[in-house]
Amino acid sequence: MDHERLKVSEHLKSSSLYSEELAPVPYEKRTWNMWSLAAIWVGMAVCIPTYILASYMIKSGLSWQASLVIIGLANLVITIPMVLNGYAGVKYGMPFPVLGRASFGTSGVHIASVLRAIVACGWFGVQTWIGGLAFYSIWNIMTGQEGSYGLDAGKFICFGLFWLVNIYFIWKGTESIRWLENYSAPILIIIGIILIVWGIRNAGSFDAVLAQGHQMQQKSAELYYDQSANQFEVKLFPLTNTDGSAKVSEYSVLAPTTDGYYDFGWKAWNPAEPVYKIENVPGIETKNILSGEEAVKVQFRNKDMALSTIVDVFTHKEKDSIESLWEYILWFTAMVGFWATMSISISDITRYSRTQKDQVLGQFLGLPGTMMFYSFVGIFVTLSAMLVFSDILISEDAPWDPVSLIAKFKSPGVVIFAQIAMIIATLSTNIAANVIAPANAFSNLFPKKISFRKGGVIAGIIGIIICPWWLLDEISGILIFVSGLLGPVLGILLCDYYVIRKKNLVTDELFRRDGIYSYNGSGVSRAALLALIAGILTALIGYWIPSLAFLYHLSWFTGFAVSFIVYYLTARNVRITA
Repeated sequence: MDHERLKVSEHLKSSSLYSEELAPVPYEKRTWNMWSLAAIWVGMAVCIPTYILASYMIKSGLSWQASLVIIGLANLVITIPMVLNGYAGVKYGMPFPVLGRASFGTSGVHIASVLRAIVACGWFGVQTWIGGLAFYSIWNIMTGQEGSYGLDAGKFICFGLFWLVNIYFIWKGTESIRWLENYSAPILIIIGIILIVWGIRNAGSFDAVLAQGHQMQQKSAELYYDQSANQFEVKLFPLTNTDGSAKVSEYSVLAPTTDGYYDFGWKAWNPAEPVYKIENVPGIETKNILSGEEAVKVQFRNKDMALSTIVDVFTHKEKDSIESLWEYILWFTAMVGFWATMSISISDITRYSRTQKDQVLGQFLGLPGTMMFYSFVGIFVTLSAMLVFSDILISEDAPWDPVSLIAKFKSPGVVIFAQIAMIIATLSTNIAANVIAPANAFSNLFPKKISFRKGGVIAGIIGIIICPWWLLDEISGILIFVSGLLGPVLGILLCDYYVIRKKNLVTDELFRRDGIYSYNGSGVSRAALLALIAGILTALIGYWIPSLAFLYHLSWFTGFAVSFIVYYLTARNVRITA
């Protein structure tokens, strides 16, 4: 390693762009090896979103095997730009907001880094609220109190407690974060294995559980229209036990009419006759049902009178091969976008690695494998729960959410263990994925005034300001939307570093107000700004123009590709040496 490029000239240390925490990390202070990088990915990847990741695909009709393959392939794909962008972090020892000065400009980089930071702050607030709820659950169990469904003082106190735990690790610095991830990783893997063992012991065997996998993707009811008979038929698919016996004893069908819903009453379930014909219903809304404006409703119950949720059943439409292929592509794109934001700021972490070998192997060992493993844990445990708990009657009621699953257990010890596991998983994800990037981004705004610690605290405060307890559902959709638009940023970074500059940066120039990365004193690269706008507009245009919707659905790829090409065409003659 060329140690000279890890040094900044003495006279530049007084620059307003310089601080010790943004400067290159000396070789002797780099303590993150291959296992540290693998561990940090285990810590980040083991979280509730990963656990329930496959559920979205399975609910849409994909098999659990196909869902797992898509998750694995998508994470292998996203690890490639992750490793490519992490290369500069190892070589120069600087975080994303500093390295990004080369492509975006000393001031222009704030557009990309602060946007990345805001996304992280939003997720920080959401994850901290979830961690606080785990503390709240433990407190209620230990004191014998009944938790409330609404907001109360206890939830805010527990939120504040978990917030302080996060701030503690921020204040202690990156070495404490490495310590947290190194110890969390094996614990989280062991917890995953324990969950699988629980499923095997309670549902029969490993093979017996997986043999019932088809029940996960099967909707509880399908609606067909027999045009010749002018009537609807409802095909019913309630869950069965491992021996094939029915879990339900009765079902109810309601059909929309001009006078409201017509109730056929409860009917005894007969597995030999799984089709119910809707006929002789006065005023039935045939046209609205066929157009999808209204739905037939179905509900099940068992002999203990436990009820399923009421399911809206719309007219079944067969997918052709093109539609099925497109669905696979869309899900693949969504899975790639899951860690898209981290691929932008990964140098914030790889700067602490000594060798490229460590960062490459560490990331490939840690990310794809963990995502597949914990997605499988979610699939296996949920499928086991569907077989074990007698009150889960249909696939739509499968307890994918760990919180819903924990609620099924009555043993205080089991619940406390599960909540502690959730706290560890949430903390390790929050610190690595949602704190390091914004801490560096805010520090880069005013390097002489905002340290890494202060930047992390600012991120924590913004996480409170967004009020995650009110916006939990809405903000998730917004953050995912914004994350999908960060593909153009990565396209610009990779094009600039690998194609334009051939992996060579001038360390001193990154800290000069009037250097080559100031772009004639403006501080903003017009080429990067144009490429960013072009990439975002291309990704967004399909949101407003239906015929171009595919561009929006593939926003990460389209934004990345367009920005990469536009930046190459407009920045080919950029000055690359001092």
